[in-house]
Amino acid sequence: MAEETSAPSQSRPDGGARGESQSSADAASAERASTEPESGPPAPEAAEQGSADTPAPPADASASSDAAASTHASTQPAAPASGLNVLEVRELDWDAVRSAVANPPAGEHAERIIARLEERLAGGGPIGLAFEEYAAGPEDQAVQIGEDWPVGEVWFVGDLHGDLLALEAALQHIDRSGGGADARIVFLGDLFDDGVHAAEVVLRIFELVLDGPMRVTVVAGNHDEALAFEDGRFQSTVLPSDFTDWLNEQTEAGHPWAARLGKLIASFFRRTPRALFFPDGLLVAHGGIPHTDLHAALAETRDWNDPRVLRDFVWLRAHPRARKRIPNRTTRGSEFGREDFAAFCELATRLGRPVSRMLRGHDHVEERFAVYPAWAAHPALTINTLSHKLPREVFGPYERVPVVARWVRGELPEVRRLFIPAELIREVYPEPAGEA
Repeated sequence: MAEETSAPSQSRPDGGARGESQSSADAASAERASTEPESGPPAPEAAEQGSADTPAPPADASASSDAAASTHASTQPAAPASGLNVLEVRELDWDAVRSAVANPPAGEHAERIIARLEERLAGGGPIGLAFEEYAAGPEDQAVQIGEDWPVGEVWFVGDLHGDLLALEAALQHIDRSGGGADARIVFLGDLFDDGVHAAEVVLRIFELVLDGPMRVTVVAGNHDEALAFEDGRFQSTVLPSDFTDWLNEQTEAGHPWAARLGKLIASFFRRTPRALFFPDGLLVAHGGIPHTDLHAALAETRDWNDPRVLRDFVWLRAHPRARKRIPNRTTRGSEFGREDFAAFCELATRLGRPVSRMLRGHDHVEERFAVYPAWAAHPALTINTLSHKLPREVFGPYERVPVVARWVRGELPEVRRLFIPAELIREVYPEPAGEA
């Protein structure tokens, strides 16, 4: 496992609220993505090494903005990026967001959430996730949403990494934007590690799943999938893994529910989807697509739940400029280029799952969303719902503008940039000493 240079943040079950942020950035510069030196999954076989192009440089650039605290939600159009529709959200009820962060699930409330989901998973039946009714069976983790889906609002929330502030802002904006009973929320994974409120974020999302049956789903991220309980301890195949450390420390200290929560997370993500295929050609996954070395077997078997296929949905990274990348799963989860994606779109369409574009997370970008000009033929949109710079991010300002996205039929999802006041970000997440 590759190690980080900065010390991991500690996840706290009691929640600590302080922070603020703002940043305005030119969406067209979103081609730069920060490097994430984490390990990939254990390779099942020797991987061919090498690449068709030079690797993407580390990235993150500029961001600055001003936001007014207000009690009403409003959106304003921002400069478009490669035809992408981008709206700025500046006026939410920030006092309500602050209060939600200061009062996360804890104590008996947390235990009730854990017990309810334990009971649901133990039953062996449906979990109650959005789009679960379209799964081919209980083992299907590459779900094809049928044409008969009653069209409604669908919202996407990117990588959170324990960012409860960004999560609460996102949920308030989604709630205020309407959509009714048919609205759905899809989380793109990586709920924990690298963030202060890991347990709180997980519990909040579990509660949403329980209280809104068939309205919320989580596409597993690499950090989610990597967590396991083996030989009496929590373990992770990825770094940073500070949430795993927290689970072990709290369990050894006699925490009333940390061990149950960790085991529940591992059980939950063994059953969540790795990819969603929308009927209009949108593919949604945390990471990437089955790489080209799997295409022949996939064409022959049509087995979308082949473990190698599912793993690539979770772990692969998109290269901003490369035409092709040679599969190399021994480093950073491997990368794919625009022609690799085009080849997959052609294959998936031929196999009865039309794909023309993609929404993903995984790669952390400074502006918290990215579209790559070179990918115009088959575009991919990357989003992160992160309000501040993570310890592993080297460049750019501390405060960031988290992003959510709204499904638009036949197009890339519409981006909503949530301009959390900078003082609120720093109140909730003070910048580490020496970095200010």
